[in-house]
Amino acid sequence: MDFNTLTIQALQFIANFVGNWGIAIIIFTIIIRLILWPFNASQQRSMKKMQQLQPKLKAIQDRYKSNPEMMQQKMMEFYKNNKFNPMAGCLPLLLQLPIFIMLYSALMSPQFIALAGNADFLFIPRLDATIKGNAGVSFDGSFGVDKYSKFMTDKTAKVYFKNGEVEEKVKITQPMKAITVQGDIIPGENIDFKFSLDNLNLKFSQLDAIEKAEINVMNGSTKETEVLTFTRMGNILASNIPTVKVENTYHFDVIVLVGLFVLTMWLSTKVMTAMNKTANQDPTQEALNKSMGTMMPVMVGATFIFIPIPAGVLLYLITSNIFQIAQTVIINKQMEIEEQNGKTIDAKVVDVKDVK
Repeated sequence: MDFNTLTIQALQFIANFVGNWGIAIIIFTIIIRLILWPFNASQQRSMKKMQQLQPKLKAIQDRYKSNPEMMQQKMMEFYKNNKFNPMAGCLPLLLQLPIFIMLYSALMSPQFIALAGNADFLFIPRLDATIKGNAGVSFDGSFGVDKYSKFMTDKTAKVYFKNGEVEEKVKITQPMKAITVQGDIIPGENIDFKFSLDNLNLKFSQLDAIEKAEINVMNGSTKETEVLTFTRMGNILASNIPTVKVENTYHFDVIVLVGLFVLTMWLSTKVMTAMNKTANQDPTQEALNKSMGTMMPVMVGATFIFIPIPAGVLLYLITSNIFQIAQTVIINKQMEIEEQNGKTIDAKVVDVKDVK
């Protein structure tokens, strides 16, 4: 079972319990962030210590700027003496990236479209919608198309054999290339599909005995999914379905979500920067952090205009940012209490002069 299926099954389990796919995505996000809490806490503590060490690190860099090898050696000694690992803060990011990719892939998959593509949440009409797309209604017996539409299949098919037997969930080996359009796509006219039998993971004897197959086909542009029956025509399976013309439209609810993502990411960065600020912080580094904290959310948000991010994934990112803000405040309060009780998170900072 692949990660897409596992992710969708987890979301479906939560959605069945709470009654809404949008709420399911939020709960799923909170569960993931709670699992990652210890790693994120470690990252925040590491960032705090890095801010405390920064002025002395700069002093080492200034002292040995003419000798890069010696500078690197002294910095490593300085890290060791202060029991600090500069790579410790990278682990949470490395853990979260595969989760983001997994969720993005799952919410863009035909499996999710078939289950919850039309699901709404608050002001969001469809969780699979991106900023710019075509209006398409799944499972209505016709495809909304334009002349550039591209099609793909689900990962499995329901296959019927001549002897009356039926096999469920037969693997399709190349879902992105399994079907082709016969002739040109003319919106408003029926479209013909052909499916090569070689794309079904069956024995040769079974392929010869196939009578027809039911396959979920998705329009890659509109994310619209229809269940098509492909019948045997010689060495291929063929199907035919009516079409209607669709026009590109902007989904303003997704634009609002992108704006909320930029805002929550900026707030998260601002809160973390403020919490990790120290009295002896290097002014240049402080200015750089402030600039990056403003520019990074805007730059990432701008990429979402060109990269098709579904509303469901944006909901995950916004929830994750809000959770990050709360987590930053909570962990910082814990560190303050530890410092007040003499259980400071930092050992005594070894000064530059102590690095021989």
